[in-house]
Amino acid sequence: MKKYLAITGGVGGAKLALGLTKILSKSEVAFLVNTGDDFEHMGLSISPDLDTLMYTLSGLSNVELGWGRGGETWRCLDAYKKLGGDSWFSLGDEDLAVHLRRTEMLKLGSSLSEVTADLFRHLGVDYSCWPMSDKPVRTQIETEAGRLEFQHYFVRDRCEHVVKSIHFVSSSVAYPTNNLLRYLEDPDLCGIIVCPSNPFLSVDPILSVHGLKEALIASKVPIVAVSPLINGQAVKGPTAKIMKELRLVLSPVSVAAHYQDFINGFILDESDAEHAVEITKSGMSVVTAQTLMASLDDRINLAQTAVNMCDELRGH
Repeated sequence: MKKYLAITGGVGGAKLALGLTKILSKSEVAFLVNTGDDFEHMGLSISPDLDTLMYTLSGLSNVELGWGRGGETWRCLDAYKKLGGDSWFSLGDEDLAVHLRRTEMLKLGSSLSEVTADLFRHLGVDYSCWPMSDKPVRTQIETEAGRLEFQHYFVRDRCEHVVKSIHFVSSSVAYPTNNLLRYLEDPDLCGIIVCPSNPFLSVDPILSVHGLKEALIASKVPIVAVSPLINGQAVKGPTAKIMKELRLVLSPVSVAAHYQDFINGFILDESDAEHAVEITKSGMSVVTAQTLMASLDDRINLAQTAVNMCDELRGH
């Protein structure tokens, strides 16, 4: 039985993850999720990327906003505001229940992996979804206004600051989960798919975890990344803005170069096909596809393209 691992974070990653679950069973694909965005708010432990994936795979996501739960209510947040609470990070009533339960279980001694599995199971998600580590790693953004916690930069300040550098605090003392390491050693593993998540804010935190990047490479299976850029622009989020501020050329060539020591294959949007030859010069295989995932069919088709590329590279 063929198996695959998808590396994901954010809305774009969750979209492709959903496509993968439509063509692969729970025994055939597992997910490795960014937790550099995790933080504490209102005294609660919040894992935004884990929750985005959980809501997407369970069919509970707010498809209009791209985050949170559909049909959400905000009575608790409104009451919290009236009491003088800091409300820059919006938490709906049902979403709060998830954070309450996560916080409770963590305080009782469960690991983040155990908590994640339990929450996913209760919301009907049978797929294995692992945080990048059970130890906390926190993404911080160095800006002209000083160093900011990720959610302060991303949500509170709406990415308005100029990014100078990005740091992953405590990544050197965080380690991959045992379940992930066993999965990477499975002889049935056929490929690793890097979803079109933000390379700097969603994928790099995962790769920063001590020994994780090395373990992925040591699996000796094809690693295929989907470009997060379409015609020189990001579909959602600050990828393009950050690339400009880090003085990177706004092109999928820059993204491929960023992943160069890690991946074997790269999936370009059809509108960026002109860059294929340049990317192949670095030794990567390249295919073009429609990477804009506006519909469920789009997500399924892109997922199939990624799986097919893994299979083809493994065959070689």
